[in-house]
Amino acid sequence: MARQKIEQTAMAVNDAAGRAVTLPRTEQRLMHSRAGNREYRIFVARPDGEPPPSGFPVIYLLDANAVFGTMVEAVRVQARRPEKTGVVPAVIVGIGYPEETPFAPGRFYDFTLPVPATELPTRPDGSAWPEIGGAEAFLAFIEEELKPVIEGEFKIDNKRQALFGHSLGGLFALHVLFTKPTAFRTYIAGSPSIHWNKRRLFEAERQFVSRLEREALNVEILLAVGELEKHHQSRINDNTKALADRLSALADRGVYVEFKEFEGEGHVSVLPALISRAVRFATRR
Repeated sequence: MARQKIEQTAMAVNDAAGRAVTLPRTEQRLMHSRAGNREYRIFVARPDGEPPPSGFPVIYLLDANAVFGTMVEAVRVQARRPEKTGVVPAVIVGIGYPEETPFAPGRFYDFTLPVPATELPTRPDGSAWPEIGGAEAFLAFIEEELKPVIEGEFKIDNKRQALFGHSLGGLFALHVLFTKPTAFRTYIAGSPSIHWNKRRLFEAERQFVSRLEREALNVEILLAVGELEKHHQSRINDNTKALADRLSALADRGVYVEFKEFEGEGHVSVLPALISRAVRFATRR
């Protein structure tokens, strides 16, 4: 597959003296998707050292503008002592947007399926939602365009691929799990927005369960929320715990599930704690 147009720059910010401060072994590129005719900023962290015989594990990270640096540092520090932390060097691939805001409006389109306006939840500030409904095109971009580029640059262990998403990104991770479960081995859905289109997600979950009646899978799922999200009107904690309970009943069909509620954390503050837990969950053997 021909390499798409890629623009590479150093990932850097400026310190007080004006000198560049960089995250070691990282870079960023622009990729234009054929599937959805959209532009993404792709962040890549390269592991130190040679790959193991089976290849490096890889974590595909959504909302990379907000959390790429956090995950890279979590892996870099914890992978120094894998015998104690369980974390091994991994390729981190962050999918973000060519702008500087942590959570770009484009995520609403990429992480959601089409939803009738009458079924959309009310936006907290009362304003209209941005454009939505591009999840299938976004998944096609990851599977058909981004993964081949990464696998052409690194020796990747295809049996140790993880997808990390939070909030609407967590909803997207669940969509992939239910509709194309073999795309990844590990799924991390933090504070997933199950309320966004609960009816359609439940339909996908039923189809997933039906598939398991015909064939066993081998997937691992981490579902997590912040304790302070209990008070959210969308019932994030209740919905996520109920989903974890349902999926846990599928253990004999190759579905392994962990649920974690992080004490004292809210919808956004949960991210650093979740990332630390996620890198251990995703890279363990």
